[in-house]
Amino acid sequence: MAKPSTVNPSEEIIRIGPLGIRFLLTGADTNGSVSVFEVAVPAGQKLAAPAHKNDAYEETLYGIEGTLTWTIDGEAIDVGPGQAVCIPRGAVHRFDNFGAVDAKQLAIVTPAIMGPAYFREARAAVDAAAGGPPDKARMIEIFRRHGMTIAAGGGQGGH
Repeated sequence: MAKPSTVNPSEEIIRIGPLGIRFLLTGADTNGSVSVFEVAVPAGQKLAAPAHKNDAYEETLYGIEGTLTWTIDGEAIDVGPGQAVCIPRGAVHRFDNFGAVDAKQLAIVTPAIMGPAYFREARAAVDAAAGGPPDKARMIEIFRRHGMTIAAGGGQGGH
């Protein structure tokens, strides 16, 4: 018998530098079909994480507060409250908050290949760097294990 549904069964907040990631559902909650999380990005935050591509899943972002500028295959796309964008598999992407307002977006990953473990491992790599850049080989391996590839040249930007 399947376990009964509950509201936000996976609710968990993971902090990586200035980011706050709040998981609402993971693959464990959805038979692997979807993971859903909020990402909070402070105003004026240009993220240092590398541009990357999702190898085996789509990622849809929905704006709740503020505006994030997503760069998807070289095109800057602002996503604000009530707006959404889908990042297809294989598209190189990153994001920044160039605005004066904190931003919050809902991320929907289908299927649920990427989940809390990615953010926990990335946080550990960032913490181990003690303010310097994280070990590149370690980051490449973390990204790969969670269905992503760091883009050639890496670029600046986040998640």
